[in-house]
Amino acid sequence: MVLTGVGGFGAVLAVIFVTGAGIVFTNCDLSKLSPVAIGQNSFVYAADGSPLGSIQTAENRQVVPMDEISPWMPKAVVAIEDKRFYEHGGVDYVGIMRAAIADLRAKKAVQGASTITQQLVRNLYISNHEHTTRQKIDRKLKEVCLARKLDTSWSKEKILTAYMNQVFYGGNAYGVEAAAQTYFSKPARDLTLPEAALLAGLPQAPSNYDPFVNQNAALARRNEVLKAMLGNGDISQAQYADAVAQPITLKAGKMYTSIKEPYFFSYVKDELVKQYGAETVRTGGLRVYTTIDPRLQRLAKKAIRDTLYDSTDPASAVVAIDPRTGAIRAMTSIIPGRPNNQFNLAAQGGRQPGSTFKAFVLASAVSQGMNPYTTYYTSAPFTYQPSPSSEPWIVHTYSNTYSGSISVASATLQSDNSVYAQLTLDAGPENVAEMAYKLGVRHSNLEAVPSIGLGAKEVTPLEMASAYATLAAGGIYSEPLAITKVVLPDGTVDKSADWGKPKRERVIPDWVANEVTQILEQNMLSGTATRAYFGRVAAAKTGTTSDHADGWLCGYTPQLSTAVWIGYPTGRIPVYVHGVAIAGGNLPASIWHDFMAGALWHAPVLDFRPPKTAAQFVTWMKGSYGYLGSTGSSSTTTTTTTTKKSTTHQTTTEQAPPPPPPPPPVITSVPTTTTEPVTTTEPVTTTEPVTTPTPTVGP
Repeated sequence: MVLTGVGGFGAVLAVIFVTGAGIVFTNCDLSKLSPVAIGQNSFVYAADGSPLGSIQTAENRQVVPMDEISPWMPKAVVAIEDKRFYEHGGVDYVGIMRAAIADLRAKKAVQGASTITQQLVRNLYISNHEHTTRQKIDRKLKEVCLARKLDTSWSKEKILTAYMNQVFYGGNAYGVEAAAQTYFSKPARDLTLPEAALLAGLPQAPSNYDPFVNQNAALARRNEVLKAMLGNGDISQAQYADAVAQPITLKAGKMYTSIKEPYFFSYVKDELVKQYGAETVRTGGLRVYTTIDPRLQRLAKKAIRDTLYDSTDPASAVVAIDPRTGAIRAMTSIIPGRPNNQFNLAAQGGRQPGSTFKAFVLASAVSQGMNPYTTYYTSAPFTYQPSPSSEPWIVHTYSNTYSGSISVASATLQSDNSVYAQLTLDAGPENVAEMAYKLGVRHSNLEAVPSIGLGAKEVTPLEMASAYATLAAGGIYSEPLAITKVVLPDGTVDKSADWGKPKRERVIPDWVANEVTQILEQNMLSGTATRAYFGRVAAAKTGTTSDHADGWLCGYTPQLSTAVWIGYPTGRIPVYVHGVAIAGGNLPASIWHDFMAGALWHAPVLDFRPPKTAAQFVTWMKGSYGYLGSTGSSSTTTTTTTTKKSTTHQTTTEQAPPPPPPPPPVITSVPTTTTEPVTTTEPVTTTEPVTTPTPTVGP
């Protein structure tokens, strides 16, 4: 009764080992137990291998092998925790008797007797939810039994390595690697003798010895460990004297709290959760390698900050994608005055794209056979009112000036809203929505309403960069790719998810993409995007929403497709920057220019690849809404069936307008190596057109 009453479990175990040790050691089965899952942090890396950050978890841990731990660390641990570690068989009977005697003399528990192996078994296999004395004794007996069996199953090095990777060192650091990073901002392999001694002393009472809070107590404990190492023969007297003379020098680590490129990081985390689930992502010890280019990230931030430098300036987002693979090379957004914003404007912030959506209207009409150089509309104020009871949709141009009869190609360069409102209705809003989906706008809800062609539906910069990348790739869509490789905790590469494998499909014929690209090339030379031109082959379209609430520039070269957005994230607020109203052709074009010039300064200058298939134009007739003509046409009634099911235009052509300007010269470039067949994609859900007035869209 005395033995248990004093709380000395060492004394209890001493009696049991003397009288019935054999019974104790047959009362457990290690093979039937599963170790408690020990989570560890997942880390994300940029394309160049530099770390982007750690996915936060309740316990920071990185499991490392013994050869990645400073040789001072295991010596310090053994000296202070279990100096007979290499001599006993998992349970130290000498230590137990010594602890029992000390406990009996003090009439309370004053000395521990658990070995490193027992502590490891306790953390890996045994619950700590027992409350009664009997339950606690049973747990202790089971711990002793399992420690004996683990010692015969594992090598001493394996046990010691597992212990150092599992134990709690305070500061949310579990394991020696996390502890080294938390307290010294260095890997465990680089720990010095005094640093290793400090860490080895923490597990006994992490809060009491926390060097950030109580450095005097931490120093005394460190020196206690050094003295134990001296007594154990691990260090010389000179090494001891030098080590104890050194002050504690801490460098708080940021590895587990600092995240570079937070917007891209959150996008990658979401992709991982889709594949593995949130718990595995948090504690699964994954090493994730991504497509992001730190140099391009820096250039994107610089381009934004050089343009929007006041704290009251609006926000901006930049997304850049490689059209050849879909790899996301840059994804960033900056909100002046709000550096800690958590909302990903680049991938989550849906905003009206304005006239940048006209590229999709053009692609849809061209795919149905419209020749943009020989098809003419009338540029004039346009009103759409499908029924007398509906509210009219009144469309006018950004500048309230009109050109009369104008080709679609020229109307694109002028970003003429009146022409594109008519063209959207003639091409079919549902066809425009389907085209946008095919090209890359695949997550936003694209309601097929008449105003869709003027960018009235919200999309994200990521979607716009992806859709324009499809045009740059000659009509081949590549799913945005952020992750190239995931390494599992055991060092194997996860190949089941096809990380890093581009998912590509042809969604429109190459000649359609080529026609759109040629016009958008001209737009950089003599249209609304001239401010974005940076001296090499490129194509782009600007966009400005009503009241100057959003400004866009979406453009591409053969190597890179980039979308730039400017606006206030809190809502549709008119944007005036340094006294100038925002428009796609001014500040967004400047950011796009500066970013692309830096991103591609060392890249070869390439032309867009010419199409392998010939253009298939048909006579484009007057539709139900637009006033148009086609050069060389006659005044006859014709029925033209488009590429979308059940979409038929009953049209009567008007007398041909004056001859259009000659089309731009065909650009000679490197032959394409893409031979994918044309495939179709699932159409987006469409609804009846709305009849409420929509905002005026600028160029």
